Amino acid sequence: MLKEEQGQAPRREERKQGDRDMHAGADGEGRQVMRRAALFDTVSLLFVLAASIIWLAPNVLLLIFACILVAILLYDMGRKLREWTGVPHWAAMVMVVALLLLVIVGGGWLMAPQIASQATELMQAIPLSLQQLQESMARHPMLEQAVQGMPPPEELAKNMASVLPKAGLLFSGVLGVLGNVAIIAFVGIYLAAQPRPYIDGIVTLVPRRKRARAREVLDELGRTLGQWLAGKAVSMLVVGVVTTAGLALLGVPLALVLGIIAGLLDFVPYVGPIVAGVPAVLIAFTESPALAGWVAVLFLAIQIAEGYLLMPLIERRTVSLPPALTIVVQVLLGALFGMAGVALATPLAAVGAVLVTMLYVQDMLGDPVKTPSEK
Repeated sequence: MLKEEQGQAPRREERKQGDRDMHAGADGEGRQVMRRAALFDTVSLLFVLAASIIWLAPNVLLLIFACILVAILLYDMGRKLREWTGVPHWAAMVMVVALLLLVIVGGGWLMAPQIASQATELMQAIPLSLQQLQESMARHPMLEQAVQGMPPPEELAKNMASVLPKAGLLFSGVLGVLGNVAIIAFVGIYLAAQPRPYIDGIVTLVPRRKRARAREVLDELGRTLGQWLAGKAVSMLVVGVVTTAGLALLGVPLALVLGIIAGLLDFVPYVGPIVAGVPAVLIAFTESPALAGWVAVLFLAIQIAEGYLLMPLIERRTVSLPPALTIVVQVLLGALFGMAGVALATPLAAVGAVLVTMLYVQDMLGDPVKTPSEK
């Protein structure tokens, strides 16, 4: 009997250990299921929150993105200045902001009276040019039906003037535009002065094993947007100067303000030059139809030269985006968010290209393709 009891004792211990292992396994599986459920609930909540923000307050997101663009531009300018002079980051940022303020304030002080005068004349001349255009079209039988369906010139001019306030990112009206500019400038300066805390905060939200990759993605986003902004700044400056000079040589009134409009709207590829050419052609039409034709030829020549000569030279050192992709994103964001979406469509397309390339093509598909800034 003693030997049988001694032989049964180990078996009882084995059964108890098996039961403990079974309970431990069940507990482990339960904890794993709870973790997965918590992760699923968290991701679902974040998705719903993001979708709600995009649906309810898209202009706020566009405003934040505009602030990030300004911050990247200022940071890259400060980085270049640090490389040239060896000064610390804070000193480089102070110098960059001071230089920009000097250029803006100095240029505004020198050209503000002329710009203000020409802008006033432009708003007064557009209804007259529209009226003359309608009268000229009415003389042709084929165009007479189209003229009858057009609204009065005053209403057309009012609709054109209302485009700028509606292009605001957050507020509306003239004060709203100034408020947007102030928010973008101040937030952009703060982000450019101390970008590390914000980058670290974003990386902290990523699991530990993915944080190094997250930093690589954020660095690539910064490089891509910085290169695109640098190339676009050069393009805008060249287009503005050449347009002003060309209009002045043709004898078009209000050449300075029309050139400034052309340079600013060149920020929006493909759509901006067309919008900029409309008031220039209308103003030229008040002088003569022939002059309006020459202005249209001038804008067409500038866009051809920019597309086939200037941009290829710039894109060798910056970022090139497929034209079809840019236009599709412009149409999509324009339909969703209006003029602000169209204005920011190209940099948003660059962001999408980086994310798709790095997170999907490289990480998921394992294809070592080049990122947009490396092409």
